[in-house]
Amino acid sequence: MTTPRIAILAAGTDVAQAARNRLAQLYGDIPPEQATHLVALGGDGFMLETQHRFLGRNLPVFGMNLGTVGFMMNAYREEDLIERVAAAQSASLFPLRMRAHTATATHAALAINEVSLLRETRQTAKLRILVDGKERLPELACDGVLVATPAGSTAYNLSAHGPIVPLSANLLPLTPISAFRPRRWRGALLPAEARVVIEVLDPIKRPVSATADYTEVRDVRRVEVRQDTTISLTLLFDPDTSLSERIIAEQFVG
Repeated sequence: MTTPRIAILAAGTDVAQAARNRLAQLYGDIPPEQATHLVALGGDGFMLETQHRFLGRNLPVFGMNLGTVGFMMNAYREEDLIERVAAAQSASLFPLRMRAHTATATHAALAINEVSLLRETRQTAKLRILVDGKERLPELACDGVLVATPAGSTAYNLSAHGPIVPLSANLLPLTPISAFRPRRWRGALLPAEARVVIEVLDPIKRPVSATADYTEVRDVRRVEVRQDTTISLTLLFDPDTSLSERIIAEQFVG
């Protein structure tokens, strides 16, 4: 097995920067352009930032948690880092591609966790939902709605009471946020290749924003979401704590 050439990246916190300096002394300090693997030090937010930064290059990323939750990260240890990266199990992810239309422009962005629509004012949003060109909900009155990836199903989607989806399920959760009508609608599980269109029914009185991870578009009229299989992301995990195992285990947390 070829020895990984690692570039070490860190969040802006003091603890992450200090850890990066120590690891650079132990394992060298090469730029990402010369690396075969990336090591990301921080929390889940920094992992997302790193993945977005290197979209298209598909450099495997081995994260070590120096943040709060660290669901997408491994435990932080300074010893045997090269060996851990070489022995890590990989998880391949596909992002969601958002196309958000306003009255004057169209904006495109990628989401690794989710695409979410949220009301901008005190007024409840009113949305129409179509899946693969077929109307599924003529009117959803809510605070918002989101489409998540399997990896993102444990993030905002879970907080909105959406289902956790195993990586191998090939499904996308469509989850309402504080639905008012239909009151009992709890969302849907869609095939990974589904094309979701969300139309804002009253964009002047009830304005809505759309966000792909942390790229926000205000005052949208129509949003299209679908999985982009032309772009692949690779996360690395210690063999005893793979991402698939974490997603399954999360479903049994009380």
